[in-house]
Amino acid sequence: MPYIREFSSLRLTDTPLVGGKTAAIGELGLLAADGVETPAGFAVTAEAYRDCLERAGALPKLHALFDDLDLRDLAELGRRAERARAIVYEAAADERLCAEIRDAWRGMKTRCGPGLAVAVRSSATAEDLPTASFAGQHDSFLHITGEAALIEACRRCFASIFNDRAIVYRADNGFDHFKVALSVAVMKMVRADLASSGVAFTLDTESGFPDVVFLTGAYGLGEPIVQGRVDPDEFHVHKPTLRQGYRAVLRRKLGEKAIKLALVRRGLNARTIERSVSPRDRRRFCLADEEVLRLAQMAMRIEDHFSRLAGEPRAMDIEWAKDGLDGRLYILQARPETAAARRPADEIQTWRLTGRGEPLVQGRAVGAAIAAGRVRVVGSAKDLADFQKGEVLVATTTSPDWEAVMKQAAAIVTDRGGRTCHAAILARELGIPAVVGTGEATARLSSGQAVTVSCADGESGRVYAGELPFVVEKTKVATLEPTRTQVMLNLAHPDQAFQHSRLPVAGVGLARMEFIIGSAGIHPMALAHPEHVGSAAARRKIAQLAAGFASPGDYFVERVSEGVGTIAAAFYPRPVIVRLSDFKTNEYAALLGGRDFEPAEANPMLGFRGAARYAHPAYADGFGLECRALLRVREVMGLKNLAIMVPFCRTVKEAEKVLQSLAANGLVQGHDGLEIYVMCEIPNNVIQIDAFAALFDGISIGSNDLTQLVLGVDRDSETVAFEFDERDPGVLEFLRQAVVGARCNHRHVGICGEAPANDPEIARFLIEQGVTSISVNPASALSMMRLAASVEREAVGAPT
Repeated sequence: MPYIREFSSLRLTDTPLVGGKTAAIGELGLLAADGVETPAGFAVTAEAYRDCLERAGALPKLHALFDDLDLRDLAELGRRAERARAIVYEAAADERLCAEIRDAWRGMKTRCGPGLAVAVRSSATAEDLPTASFAGQHDSFLHITGEAALIEACRRCFASIFNDRAIVYRADNGFDHFKVALSVAVMKMVRADLASSGVAFTLDTESGFPDVVFLTGAYGLGEPIVQGRVDPDEFHVHKPTLRQGYRAVLRRKLGEKAIKLALVRRGLNARTIERSVSPRDRRRFCLADEEVLRLAQMAMRIEDHFSRLAGEPRAMDIEWAKDGLDGRLYILQARPETAAARRPADEIQTWRLTGRGEPLVQGRAVGAAIAAGRVRVVGSAKDLADFQKGEVLVATTTSPDWEAVMKQAAAIVTDRGGRTCHAAILARELGIPAVVGTGEATARLSSGQAVTVSCADGESGRVYAGELPFVVEKTKVATLEPTRTQVMLNLAHPDQAFQHSRLPVAGVGLARMEFIIGSAGIHPMALAHPEHVGSAAARRKIAQLAAGFASPGDYFVERVSEGVGTIAAAFYPRPVIVRLSDFKTNEYAALLGGRDFEPAEANPMLGFRGAARYAHPAYADGFGLECRALLRVREVMGLKNLAIMVPFCRTVKEAEKVLQSLAANGLVQGHDGLEIYVMCEIPNNVIQIDAFAALFDGISIGSNDLTQLVLGVDRDSETVAFEFDERDPGVLEFLRQAVVGARCNHRHVGICGEAPANDPEIARFLIEQGVTSISVNPASALSMMRLAASVEREAVGAPT
């Protein structure tokens, strides 16, 4: 049997012959007509590896090295692994093997041209499986340009099957060292050193949310991303709406991209070298939107294809590269994603801190778990000997060579790296929290210091001082009863949306737009009219943030639409009701440039807020930007599940003006199913419930403002805070009238204040009155579902 197979002749069923990585590349050739492009190349089979060892009489020597090896003895492991690599390297000098490699190289050079350079990549027969990725275990070599160099690279690839880290990984995952063989993939070099490269996952890696493609990318070759030495750009694309033809990036995050791995030529040879990325390139994304969407489409086609082969949904982990010479995007590798595949699909785990501590450092969260322990700062491999099981490993970056120790860590914290770096990949496989890309963990944290690592709050992970208490709630979805009363969520931060989308709720009853605007940190009017901003420093900041946009207003529209769109995408097609901004004047004034546009008010709680702002000349242009952002979510992103809610609407006349202003800005009630709700939080909303119901598609009770206005209590005043009580009979009567009035007008009526979550008796009262939905914070959702089921059972006389 020949030792060489062209990629075009390989299929996934050839995994025992060429390993998972190379078999997948051959399988991807079937998707060329669908726009999935892979580099040309050939495989050196695993049979060559086995035959070379047998002819060289190497197997008895290898068995002698590993049959009695104690993996806990790291020094002895290193010595035996080095000897094993030497044995395999010598065996791979086999003349028949080298002759076939030379012939394949010459044939490939004839087809590809005299300037051919290749990447030589290892591919193990137990690699890229749904339950074990073997990521980073074996060696690869780049930009090989001659016969002798190619044979040397192939021999070194074969030898890397006995890398220290690969030995430990196989042992930990139950693989026999002598039943795993290595194949080598020789693939045309994609000149990502002149462009960019990265990784794509067909789900959100932290939450397991399946309806997005998550891409990372940076300039140059891809190794620094995996090694965690570069902070990459991140992109999310929503799969359902992309399939429908909407072409928009859902959200993006600009990475620092401080370095890139480039190639330096020396005659026919080349070596890699780190270079700094210019400030100008750091400030822009490494891919254009159209390239992100093209990669997302490739990723979805790959996922669909491999899922059909598997007979079940199969999320994929995909390596991509852009060639700086021809400008094309290539897929270099596709393998099953392994971490989310092992999570129980029918169980919801909710992690929550129950204590408070000083936040010490912050970075990107990996996973959603919490762990506590003592810090161990690891500056280099020699520090690993001091590591104790259960400690929190803190390092600038991590290396695959550290895996034996990392498996004993309670959590991992790094200075550098993105969510697809080695530390993040391993943390997901181990199911432990990691906070990567903190920038300062090794400087701020000290060995022996007690800390808590929390990844339970969305994309931002934090390290707190002290070992804080926390709880983990596990719920089987099948144990939750369906209810007539819809339980929905209150959400403020898009970073938490994917994580909370797994909750079996009816949608989002309140997405607070002002929090998304606040995260941008700039007053909308300052972006609509930067020329009216008095501070020169503020104008410079606005210009800096808006660089690359046609106008500062476009910066606002993109930021806000991505925040709102992320929440809408997370729960799609379930309804998401976004409340138009409801900052008070003092809160708006605190934003950059805000003092140039906001009046000073003695009582902002009852002042220029809510609906009063939207058609007013002092804010109309800022409101226009809000509308453009929401219109982009619905029309460009295709997220038609987004509904709009008008807050603090004092009069029917004011309501009519707001609806006219929304329509003038393109948000026409009823167009493409657009629903517009109104908050019921002013006594007049209840007294004139029929008139408000005639204008709006639904009513959402805001119990906080309604309570303070019924009782005449300023809820911001500590002096009279004791008088604020939603259970007061007068407040309960207003709640009852609001629910009954909305139902009489055949309108959806929900409540989005925290009163039902804080007091089960209020929730019970509202359910008994027939409220359509109760919207609560995510931590209260499951308990509210159980309460609603109990009350509804009692209502029909069922046993409790």
